[in-house]
Amino acid sequence: MSFSQTVVSKAYEAPDHTSGRWDKIIPLAMLTLGVMGVYYIEAAQSYSGGSQWQFQIVYLLVGALLYVGVSLIDYKNYLSNAHLIYWAGIVGLLLLWTPLGEARFGARRWLDFGLISFQPSETAKICTLLMIAGILTRSKVGTVTNSLSVLLKIAGATLLPVLLIFSQPDLGSSFVFFPMVFALLYVSKLSKRFFITVFAVFACIVAAVAVDIRGYHAFLQQSGLSAIDARGQYEPKSWLPLKDYQRERIITFVAPEAVDPRGIGVSWNQRQSLIAVGSGGFFGKGHSNGMQAKLGYLPQAVATNDFIFSVLAEESGFLGGAFVIGLYALIIGNTLRIARIARDRFGMLLCVGAATILMVHVFVNVGMTIGLMPVKGIPLPFLSYGGSFVLSCCVLLGLVQSVYRFRRDFN
Repeated sequence: MSFSQTVVSKAYEAPDHTSGRWDKIIPLAMLTLGVMGVYYIEAAQSYSGGSQWQFQIVYLLVGALLYVGVSLIDYKNYLSNAHLIYWAGIVGLLLLWTPLGEARFGARRWLDFGLISFQPSETAKICTLLMIAGILTRSKVGTVTNSLSVLLKIAGATLLPVLLIFSQPDLGSSFVFFPMVFALLYVSKLSKRFFITVFAVFACIVAAVAVDIRGYHAFLQQSGLSAIDARGQYEPKSWLPLKDYQRERIITFVAPEAVDPRGIGVSWNQRQSLIAVGSGGFFGKGHSNGMQAKLGYLPQAVATNDFIFSVLAEESGFLGGAFVIGLYALIIGNTLRIARIARDRFGMLLCVGAATILMVHVFVNVGMTIGLMPVKGIPLPFLSYGGSFVLSCCVLLGLVQSVYRFRRDFN
């Protein structure tokens, strides 16, 4: 029996009378990761005396309150209010284009409320998950022809936030939506022909991007300009809606010597990350003894968030990195276990969606720090610095805990 069949069949078994208890595995793993995050954020800033680790403690405490609060609410209440929650998330994204929106590093991703700023793309992932899980719960899915109206609804509910996030621009966050949606459709037992078609379309998109990147490379060679000096000049010549800095990231991953032969430009962060991870060895160099972040080779602007795994790997070595990946595997695996024992379709879909979002973040983030993925602005759950992401992860796993606690009450 396939995983999707197992999940769906398990979702309708007799009630589990141990319901109402708290799952302890996920919160303990969250706590461990959170403490490690504070520890290594402080280590990354030890040479500069930064205070981000103190703010991270505050974010984790607020996140813990949100986690408990979301867990105490029966998850079926989120089903009845899924539309309202979804449109609240869309409004948050639209507010970025009002005076509340704040631009940083050429991207408009933050809402500025004075003392605090917030990144609405993080909550949009959860709002969209609730919406799509609600649509699939209320709909019958089978062949593509019979499910066409459902697929159109899901496409509309997905593309709206994706386009709003992509326009910020934020390619990394917009990418996360698609694996989540495909995972939900897969466990809903949609026809395999759909996935074959999507794969073919994806292959065509990859081919189009490859042609565009090749043209970008040729443009750089003909102009004699570096990628940084030519930034913004190729965009009017291309028919793809990519920013030149996004092209830089792709070509840096595929052929770094072509765009940054000396390794001091767009490939700098990833190269320094590889040095940090490799120099950590098996046991690591010890707390605050990592040279890449301490000496500023791995810039502080990225060392505490997108490349926090590099700091951890240099100071705690292969053992520390493996331990962290094991904790993520524990969270994701236990979330899928809860999906299997959920007593209704909505609870099962929430857990599968949550597991997929976390899995994509972990895979892409760790992959880019060790050179297996291109650099994207995708942080590492509970380890990377950032209030919006920490809080959204706590809410996401709070939904999973709610599914576990209220799994008996299906009627």
